[in-house]
Amino acid sequence: MIKKISYAGIPVILTAYFIVYAGQADLFVLLKNALIIIFGYIAAVTDIKLRIIPNKLILIMLAAWVTLTAPRLFLGIDPALVILTGSLSGFLAGGGLFLLVYIISRKGLGGGDVKFMAAAGLYTGFAGTLTVMLYGTVIAALVGFVLLIFKKIGRKDAIPLAPFLYIGILVTVFYG
Repeated sequence: MIKKISYAGIPVILTAYFIVYAGQADLFVLLKNALIIIFGYIAAVTDIKLRIIPNKLILIMLAAWVTLTAPRLFLGIDPALVILTGSLSGFLAGGGLFLLVYIISRKGLGGGDVKFMAAAGLYTGFAGTLTVMLYGTVIAALVGFVLLIFKKIGRKDAIPLAPFLYIGILVTVFYG
């Protein structure tokens, strides 16, 4: 049986984003942030409902980033190098740190979370990726702790991480 997944929140969050930032950022930044808002929402809802982050979503995120970023190469090499350096360092930080946790914790972290954080790092850059991971993991730990106290989950039960990473993404996009 296929579970129905609703993505109705995307227009609400995007509208709020464009109301706050329309005219304040260049088109590239607006589009990049709009894409990570959309992709993060899809990953969060899918992780809650199905307990996975589909590889197809990660591939679409990567393709969208390339499609958005490639034209910047023609506008000047120096601005393009700044974007590429920031994005690739975010990719390596997000994917690398989560891969390390994945290996050390013996798959206590999902592989989809590792891939999602690497792809999200392209959009948020190095500093943004660290902010996303900080907020996301701290909020996830607090929620997990509360759920443990009220015996809603056991010590070995997993909770989906993508919704908390999405909160980190929203904090980074709106306040970063």
